[in-house]
Amino acid sequence: MNETEKIKRARQIAIIAGVFTAFVGVLLLLNYLQIKKSDPLNSLVLEKLVERLSSEPNNQHFVEEIRQVDLLMRKAYFTSLWQVRTGAYLMLFGAIVLVLSLRVYYSLRFAIDQPSADQIKEKKKRQLTQRWIGFSGALVIILAIMSAFFTMNHLKNYEPKKMLVHSKSDDESIEKVEIVSIRTTEKETDTVIITESTDVEVKQPEVAITQQPKVVVFNEETVKKNHNAFRGSWGNAVSSSTNLPTSWDGATGKNILWKTELPIHGYNSPVIWNEKLFLSSANTSKRVVYCYDRNSGKLLWEREVNNIQGSPATQPKTTEDTGLAAPTLTVDGEKAFAIFGNGDIIAFDLNGNRVWAINLGVPDNHYGHSSSLLTWEKKLFIQYDTHKGSKVMALSTETGKTIWETVRTNEVSWASPILAKIDGKFQLIMLANPNLSGYDITTGKQLWSVDCMSGEVGPSPVYGGGLVYATNEYARMVAVNPKTGEKVWEDNYYLPEVSSPAYHNGYIYIATTFAVVACFEATTGKLLWEFEAKNSFYSSPMIAEGKVWVFDTGGKAYIFESGGESKLISSPELGEKVFSTPVFADGRVYIRGIKHLFCIGVN
Repeated sequence: MNETEKIKRARQIAIIAGVFTAFVGVLLLLNYLQIKKSDPLNSLVLEKLVERLSSEPNNQHFVEEIRQVDLLMRKAYFTSLWQVRTGAYLMLFGAIVLVLSLRVYYSLRFAIDQPSADQIKEKKKRQLTQRWIGFSGALVIILAIMSAFFTMNHLKNYEPKKMLVHSKSDDESIEKVEIVSIRTTEKETDTVIITESTDVEVKQPEVAITQQPKVVVFNEETVKKNHNAFRGSWGNAVSSSTNLPTSWDGATGKNILWKTELPIHGYNSPVIWNEKLFLSSANTSKRVVYCYDRNSGKLLWEREVNNIQGSPATQPKTTEDTGLAAPTLTVDGEKAFAIFGNGDIIAFDLNGNRVWAINLGVPDNHYGHSSSLLTWEKKLFIQYDTHKGSKVMALSTETGKTIWETVRTNEVSWASPILAKIDGKFQLIMLANPNLSGYDITTGKQLWSVDCMSGEVGPSPVYGGGLVYATNEYARMVAVNPKTGEKVWEDNYYLPEVSSPAYHNGYIYIATTFAVVACFEATTGKLLWEFEAKNSFYSSPMIAEGKVWVFDTGGKAYIFESGGESKLISSPELGEKVFSTPVFADGRVYIRGIKHLFCIGVN
């Protein structure tokens, strides 16, 4: 490319960057003026509804309309914040490109031009014009940046405040890979298949790193004592740990007993068995299981997951907020089990010796597989709902062979299974679109199913007080009696998109992606209180020591007293983004941040 072509190209880039930057700047200015003119969180419709409700306090139609309008305004608020941030970044990018291209253009012109006296005069006129154009452009950019800044501050003045509707009535309710298909029939009744798998790689244990007790007790007592699965024992979001700290500061190190950097990213939460803590990480070239000493943070061992028959050479594409290591491990006191987004599942003993490994077939899932594992009675339970078919299976924890497999007729899902003891016997309970279902853990037979859900289901169910609770964004929250398979109640006001609900002493707690923590009466679904946070929630609420614990995506924890009234105990800052769910053991809180693993306790 000669000098003339370079000048032409630089000029074209400068024009495009200038127009783009000016366009974005004008949009930001107009956005600011529009938001400044109108209150983003108030409307005449809402005011009229509230006025009418005050005169008709028992009119449930008005209550529902107010809820829906309020919810839409909350979502509009977070959308506005995203638009302003994105616009500011785009405008800054355009301005940088504009300045660099102009710099190249004029430096090249200056290098090749040999002007005469008349040309010098003409050039000075052009320079003066260019300065005014540059000044005008800079003014537009500065005004746009200021509008973005002031819009952010203005929106902060209108952060959603909780709306309480009072009533005098006592009755008010307020890259390309092979996809393995696992569906055998279309829309048929769920089918149970008892099989003995032969594609399992079983390895004899290697030389142990440390001495491990020969007798391991794995029963209800030890499961409750440890934290061996996603959301604790049987996946039901309750911990028996006590003497937990309620204040810490990641910036100053207050009550941070230790933190260790995680070499590879992952969204799964830690699990604990006795003094060992396990988690996994993955990227497109490597999948790893880690074991840490939970008292010191020392890495005891790490094992790469590879050489598995049937594992794809090229990893499936996943979204950034899911990745290949979203599912949480499970531990049975002898072995740790991990599953990854490419369908690989592996078992290690607690000293890091590989026991067995298989590939289940690459899950056809547009976000990435995220269902966590559960284990009980020598079985490893896997919810495998994909676009190509859905199934639930139980593998032998000793060999990895299939004990039973049940074909399901639901859509793809990202929820995890739970175990619930009903009439003295454990059931495996799972949520997807469209059904909430219970299965016999011995045979895989479906015991009951209720069509009650829609959309892309991410939150897992929870069991408590004799009912199963399930919810999903843009759908509903329901309570189902697992003994009869009947729906007890449903509500559609506050709904989580990722975070799963928690149950404690007659109350249901949820945390939403639009930054609200809410409490409902478990028997009726009545909204009791709501709390506005600063950031969205991916982490699920946990119950520990009679308190509700949940982290927002900014790394701020919210600790509430469990009950029908909103009582915030503290809101300590970790200083790092959090998408995982906290783990509790012996008076300590363990949490996986975006870069580090933290242990929090009184120091």
